[in-house]
Amino acid sequence: MRETDPRQAGPASQQGMRRANLALVLGQIAEGPRSRAEVAAATGLTRAAVSSLAEELLAAGLLTEAGPATPSGKVGRPGTALGLAPDGPGGLGAEIGVQHLAACVVDLRGEVRSWHRMEIRNQGRQPAAVFADLAELLRRAAEESGLRPAGLTLAVPGLVGAAEGMVERAPNLGWAGLPAAAELRLALRACGAAELSALPIEVDNEANLGGLAELWLGGRPGDFVHLSAEAGIGSALVVGGRLLRGARGFAGELGHIPVRPDGPPCACGARGCLEQYAGEAAVLRAAGLADVRGDWVALLAGRAAGGDETVLAALAGAGAALGIAATGAVNLLDPAELVLGGGYTELAPWLLPAMRAELAARVTVRPWSDDWLTVSALGRRGPLLGAAVGVVRAIVADPGRFAGRGSDAV
Repeated sequence: MRETDPRQAGPASQQGMRRANLALVLGQIAEGPRSRAEVAAATGLTRAAVSSLAEELLAAGLLTEAGPATPSGKVGRPGTALGLAPDGPGGLGAEIGVQHLAACVVDLRGEVRSWHRMEIRNQGRQPAAVFADLAELLRRAAEESGLRPAGLTLAVPGLVGAAEGMVERAPNLGWAGLPAAAELRLALRACGAAELSALPIEVDNEANLGGLAELWLGGRPGDFVHLSAEAGIGSALVVGGRLLRGARGFAGELGHIPVRPDGPPCACGARGCLEQYAGEAAVLRAAGLADVRGDWVALLAGRAAGGDETVLAALAGAGAALGIAATGAVNLLDPAELVLGGGYTELAPWLLPAMRAELAARVTVRPWSDDWLTVSALGRRGPLLGAAVGVVRAIVADPGRFAGRGSDAV
């Protein structure tokens, strides 16, 4: 999700103060059920102001009465705890992969309410056909959840530019200069999902959303590099608890770091990129499985677990290449952790030894520990979770968009 720079904010109006305080109250309750008195104590707002703001949030369907608050030890009856409404607005996530489509809905608490996935090869398909299938998945996911989606975020395996919803380049899909948000909106209208077509639609790189899911759901420190794979290789750079996007939004293209400058040509036009050694096609080719279609990760994991020597050698080679590329990220960014995500999570037992060996040999100008190379618990679910959870986090950050406009409570 694209964060707002607080330095761009102007002078606070009374309406702005109200919105800020709604966010303050909802943000406290998002950390766990709290009474109005507890929220007042934590925020510094008066109890009267908290009560007024809470009533607004209750009326908007963002909060619910969650029963008696935990006794505080003070004299008197405990107050009523407020919690995030499980049936309030939700977050709708979508994902286009080279081999699949997926959609999910999460509630305000980040709990998954519906999840749909279609295994289908999208490389070379016409975008209109891809978006038609995705729109149908989204319609079904939203209906099944029973929630009111407040927004939609689409994860794609490609470069997403500054222009709203524009996929600048997705080489593994064969797309360039594609207005993905507009295409998805048209497809949603065509499949009868008019309400979904009217939602705000954001588009982001799948590796970025996977990294954000690690930050929000994975219990990671505020500085880490998230490496993930589908057909290609992506990474998310999290620095100071924020996603580092770069000047033009294209940061994190670790898959196109040259591992061997005189190596084979890459789809990006360069030579010797990491993807040519640790991407799907490269690993399958090295494993003697170049003509295989379907779930390449499950196939390789199954063969490796069975002791297939050719597959084991291919994964060791991929791990070594990953270690070489990751060395540059470690020396440049000094992250607290390197996190293997996406398809790499299922291949980690056979990738990690070679990665660790390369990192130990090459990271010499600063401390390094094998313990700082970790594996995601979210796995291939990360990008779609990041897409959906980002929507509800935006609601918590600015509930004034959903709360009633009539109150001046601050």
